Amino acid sequence: MKCPNCQTTLLITDKKGIEIDYCPDCRGIWLDRGELEKITERSAEHYSKRENYESDSRKYEYNKHDDDYYRANPHKKKKSFLDDIFDF
Repeated sequence: MKCPNCQTTLLITDKKGIEIDYCPDCRGIWLDRGELEKITERSAEHYSKRENYESDSRKYEYNKHDDDYYRANPHKKKKSFLDDIFDF
């Protein structure tokens, strides 16, 4: 399949049981039917457990000053467990 954005052939990867098509050139991510729902469900399951939320807060260094930091540095992105799925 070709990337709708730049016409490069898409690559396929399996991340935690979810098949994701992605473009190596423009870094576009394309999901098939039902894949977004799987990601949403796993996110809800993951953060429904307090220990996961607290663990991610430490792992990804969330703190009360994050909003001010990211407003001052808009090119920086917050990290989450979803980075593991979309890390190409």
